[in-house]
Parts: sequence; structure tokens; C-alpha cells
Amino acid sequence: MKRVLITGGGGFVGSHIVKQLREKDITCVVFGRNSYPQVEAMGAECVQGDIADAPSLVRAMENVDTVFHVAALAGIWGKWDDYYRINVTGTRNVLTACKEHGVRNCVYTSTPSVVFNGDDIINGDETLPYGEKVLCHYAKSKIMAEKLVLESNSHELRTCAIRPHLVWGPGDPHLIPRLLDRGRKKELKKVGNCENLVDISYVENVATAHLLAAENLEKSGTAAGQAYFISQGEPVNLWDWVDELFVTFNVPAIEKRVPFPVAYIAGAMLEGVHTLFASGKEPKMTRFLAEQLAKSHCFSMEKARNDLGYIPQISTEEGMKRMQEEGVM
Repeated sequence: MKRVLITGGGGFVGSHIVKQLREKDITCVVFGRNSYPQVEAMGAECVQGDIADAPSLVRAMENVDTVFHVAALAGIWGKWDDYYRINVTGTRNVLTACKEHGVRNCVYTSTPSVVFNGDDIINGDETLPYGEKVLCHYAKSKIMAEKLVLESNSHELRTCAIRPHLVWGPGDPHLIPRLLDRGRKKELKKVGNCENLVDISYVENVATAHLLAAENLEKSGTAAGQAYFISQGEPVNLWDWVDELFVTFNVPAIEKRVPFPVAYIAGAMLEGVHTLFASGKEPKMTRFLAEQLAKSHCFSMEKARNDLGYIPQISTEEGMKRMQEEGVM
């Protein structure tokens, strides 16, 4: 890799990818809606543009040999048109621009949500089919986008998908702050039997997995056309981990628990109410969120170890320590 483009390079995962690339003295072009002083300070070039605008992507990709497509609209609520525009049309535009400029390698940031069907997953692997009972626009759009990426794999453009689960760490603008905020407001209840196991992924490990995937595509190419689950390698009990997080940041302990069927039904009702009367406001519970909070979803990393040589370098304990020292925002 000599000159790479990172969509969403100013975001949480994207900026860590830029950091690791720059440490290898690789030229980085960050494509996004804004300029990002933190990545410019690393020596990256920022190119402003809309991922749904194909011509701006084509211009930004000149002389690029590798693309990390990280940009996406995440979340559990919102308009389908927005998710489709950014996650599906945006991905199609990235692939078209890659082909126009003869880019050799494209690593796509996906999500384990693409295989979630509402059932417990324990030690799942990449043979799991895409989800059919999809309860949020994010997961549906990411399934469509990942299919586009993997189906575009060819001799001319090698592609693969990285599926990190629950990314966290210092500077996290999403997962940890949302949990802490709801905890401080006493708006969070434990859902289900509280025995569910989930994978979590420290952000630096996730960035490393992306670089390993790109190096594989550039050399042996055994990862071409493949998807990979990425995590810390050891699942955690979700609610024990949240309890530990709350103790670490002096957030009151969660006192209430709700059975999964009750949370699921409440989520369905709130979805209906918000769709009719407050579509722009995210419900405090949805069916998808109830399943995520109550079900196990953890995955084997054997394929990532074998194909990419991926081994988490930062342990969960070390990551928690760093997050406490450096802060989450």
C-alpha cells in the first residue's frame, strides 16, 4: 500500500485506521463531509464530499491503490431512504469509483448484525446465512451493502468485509456514552435472564484487523471475497460488563429488570407510536434493541486468525484501563 483512501476516516474506527496507516508512512486520503483536524494532524489529506455523490468519489480516488470503506449511517432508528442512500448507494459508488481508477483492494467495514435473526448465536462462524428477519434499517442496508462488496470481488478488484462487534475504547462517540447517559438518567433496564454472552471489540484491534485484511488482499489474496468476524476473542456476559462499566465511571447500578417478551412487545408498540407521531425521534426501546440486549451474539475468530493472522493486541482489561484514563468522549 502506498496511497489509500478511507471513507469515514474522520470517525471513530476510521481515524484509528488512519493512525495505524500513518505509522507505516502510508499516504492517506480521508473522504468525508467535513475536514477533520485530528486526522490532518496525523498527516492525512481530507477531501470533502458526499459518499452518495459518485463524481466526488471518483475525483478523490485518483492514484489510490487501496480503499477502506468505513463510512456508514449507523443506529437502530431512522428513515429507510437515509440508510439506503448512505449505506447502499454510497457503497455502490465506492465500488464504481474503485473500478474506474483501477484500485486493487477494497476492505469494507461491515457488522455481525448482517447474520442476526433474533436467535442466540454462540461461537457462530462465517457460514451463517444473512439474516431474513431483519428488524432495523441499519442491518438491512448493511446486508445489501456487504453483498455488493463481496459480489464485486474479482481479479482486478479484490474485496473483503470486516465484521467487528460492539466497538469501544477511548474517544468512543456512540456505544459507551449512550450506555453511560442512560445509566445516569436511570433509563436503562436489564432485559431477559442476564445470562447472554456478547462479543466486544477494542477499537485499536479493529483497526489492526482492517490493515491485516488489506495486506492479505495485496499479497496472497486468500481473504478476497470473504467476510470476517472480529472481536476481543473472548465473549463477555453483557450485563456483567455493563455493571463493571458503570462502577468504573461512577454510574448508579441498574436496579430494574424486564423479561424479554415484555421488552419486545414494548419495542413493537413504541415503534408504531413513533412511526405515526414522532418518526424523527428514536424510541427508547425497539424490537431489535430488545433482542440485542437479551440474546447471545458471539462469534468464532478462527477464520480471521487463519487467513489474516489476527490476534487482539489490546486485552479487554487493558482497554478498560485506557478508557478510564483517557475518557470516552
